[in-house]
Amino acid sequence: MLRIAVPNKGSLAETAAEMLSEAGYTGRRDSKDLYTVDPVNEVEFFYLRPRDIATYVGSGALDVGITGRDLLLDARMPGAREVESLGFAGSTFRFAGRPGRFTDIADLEGLRVATAYPGLVDAFLDERGIAVDIVPLDGAVESAVQLGVADAVADVVSTGTTLRQAGLEIFGPVLLQSDAVLIAGPQEAEGTETLLRRLRGVLAARTYVLIDYDLPAHLIEQAVAVAPGLESPTISPLRDPEWVAVRVMSPRRDVNQVMDALYAIGARAILVTEILAARL
Repeated sequence: MLRIAVPNKGSLAETAAEMLSEAGYTGRRDSKDLYTVDPVNEVEFFYLRPRDIATYVGSGALDVGITGRDLLLDARMPGAREVESLGFAGSTFRFAGRPGRFTDIADLEGLRVATAYPGLVDAFLDERGIAVDIVPLDGAVESAVQLGVADAVADVVSTGTTLRQAGLEIFGPVLLQSDAVLIAGPQEAEGTETLLRRLRGVLAARTYVLIDYDLPAHLIEQAVAVAPGLESPTISPLRDPEWVAVRVMSPRRDVNQVMDALYAIGARAILVTEILAARL
């Protein structure tokens, strides 16, 4: 059986469980369960702290897992590798310090940097030849400068409001753009390819919709220019030889603009359908 590590709590847990369910797997029914088996799909689920998943997978104790790219890099486990971005739980990591004190990360040389991701930050600065004293914290990193524990911080930034409220300003380059990822261990296990294909199908279903419409046949080229689809639209004849029926996959985020453009060209009976699953 394929052994899958799943986040047991936090921002990753709920969406990871939803993705696996949409991919056809049966996970735990009780949030207190730490282990469950899906015999139909021949997988075992282990519910672990997101921060520990890279360690279990990288050591080979488990085959694959879902965690954050930030946690994968912070763990610094040589055996763990990213397989696929899963498109949720996005975050950005930046440096911050007192306003006017820092202009570049080189200014951190020899100073104290507080972070909840010591492995990630240390590797980033080490690659650039900058030596600092890492101050590992488990949370509330933005308070470290005010309380005199550190000279600067490296933390997740969304709008920057929390850092500004703590009297800090962002400086230097982005350390990392992170999101949830599927990771695998040193050896590829049987069932990994099926899991990956299913998760990609979920991502496609969440990203695209189906658009069906009727169109005068002589306008096909104009319509295809508006909505080309992933490969090529499906075009079928109608009873009226001057009209055709068209089906195309289109990005969900653009669907209303695409519908407006198709209608303006001359398309009619435009319908949009959700995609529940896909194999592309």
